[in-house]
Amino acid sequence: MTGQSNGASGAGPSHRSVEIGVALLTLVFSLIVIGGSLQVGIDWAFDGPRAGFFPFYLGLLILMSSLVNLFQIIMDGKTQRLFAEWGQLGQVLRVVVPSTVYVVLVPYIGIYAASILLIAVFMKWLGRYGWTLVLAVSIGTIVITFIVFEKWFLVPLPKGPIEELLGL
Repeated sequence: MTGQSNGASGAGPSHRSVEIGVALLTLVFSLIVIGGSLQVGIDWAFDGPRAGFFPFYLGLLILMSSLVNLFQIIMDGKTQRLFAEWGQLGQVLRVVVPSTVYVVLVPYIGIYAASILLIAVFMKWLGRYGWTLVLAVSIGTIVITFIVFEKWFLVPLPKGPIEELLGL
């Protein structure tokens, strides 16, 4: 992708459409923050501000910033540069999707099992390594992590049913 590309080729989303999407997402986020703050209270109690006081004003700041960004993007309608090609966005998703699945799995199966899966998926799917190396690295990394955190630093990490079954 070069800086000279334009959105006319249909090779990916335009810079303007991505900016509008981000501005709308931050606007929705600000409304969620403001709504949650109003639920817990934004006024002062006898011992100081309530829990929603500071988040409310941060939400307002985010809302105003989102509106300013959205207004500027809409007013500058002539910019149609290419943000990224679809293939490039696909490469980003190849990292984001497994990482998101990893974050979702940690509370259910523990950090060790989820990490073995994540490392194995990245090595096999993206790196195209053989199973022997994939298993050695993914299991070896987790064994070293377990020894360093659990045994040396005495820092327990989230465990799941597999670790409980193994008595770890």
